[in-house]
Amino acid sequence: MTTPSPEIGELTEKAGEFEREIRTVRNGIGDVVAGHAGIIDNLLVSLLAGGHVLLEGVPGIGKTLLARTVSTCIGCSYARLQFTPDLLPSDIIGTRVYNQKDGTFSVVKGPVFHQFILADEINRSPPKVQSALLEAMQERQVTIYGETFPLQRPFFVIATENPLESEGTYPLPEAQVDRFLMKLLLEYPTVEEESLILERFATGERGMPPVVIGADRIMEMQHFVRDVYADPAIIGYVTSLTAATRRPGEYGLDLGDVIAWGSSPRGALGLLLCGKARALCRGRGYVLPDDVVSVVPEVLRHRILLTFEGEAEGHTPDSVIAQILRAVKVP
Repeated sequence: MTTPSPEIGELTEKAGEFEREIRTVRNGIGDVVAGHAGIIDNLLVSLLAGGHVLLEGVPGIGKTLLARTVSTCIGCSYARLQFTPDLLPSDIIGTRVYNQKDGTFSVVKGPVFHQFILADEINRSPPKVQSALLEAMQERQVTIYGETFPLQRPFFVIATENPLESEGTYPLPEAQVDRFLMKLLLEYPTVEEESLILERFATGERGMPPVVIGADRIMEMQHFVRDVYADPAIIGYVTSLTAATRRPGEYGLDLGDVIAWGSSPRGALGLLLCGKARALCRGRGYVLPDDVVSVVPEVLRHRILLTFEGEAEGHTPDSVIAQILRAVKVP
């Protein structure tokens, strides 16, 4: 890797300013949400990288509280969508209604026009409802009866899944899953964290934290992430990681019968952007290999499809990623 130039020093100075504000946001979230420090960090990384998050965890573990707290800390509007089998696309994006008084149609916007969307148990609704979010997530716009409406920025979708129940669910199509920048696994809290939860909430509902920074500042950070410097060696490392998911034999990995499909180029782009966002969260204007390594499982685990034989042998996307990280040379 090359030595950072004076311009990179200026980027790092600006990144240090942003990092202090990000730390304040993280602390504000931590005042309400007990534990889950890694999940909070990755949520902020995904937000700063301009992506969306698929959050998997059992019921009652704090997914809704986490999403609402993050939106409150940065002063963004928030909507919770409960995905059910009878939900319709118009319930999400909106529809046109007829006004009998003047004989005209008008558009009634749906909850997707908020800045933070919690798509709770997204796999409980059929594919046509799930796909209603596709245009919003990718293009930041919604089309209602041929009329296109831009969405507010920042626009951030946190979709949740329950790993315990599969009856009555509709697995997300690969095209939908690939729209999520990260897939995060929310674990049970530790004993100490659960004791803190009881102290905070057993006597009543805890209030939301104050607004720490505005949405405009988040947008400024999102634009800055694109300017964070990535050395050609870092870019080569990212492309090698994703290439290893598609052609593992070229990297000395015996995974040809384990991996059915590897990461798409969108995964490589997401990996690089998350590496840049992680560098920003650490107060740097340039990316180090550790910034990339720290986000590889979250960015790639939902982009690797295993064969039936691979699953039968006990392989998981995370175990495959661990082998790839050991095989691909770090710059």
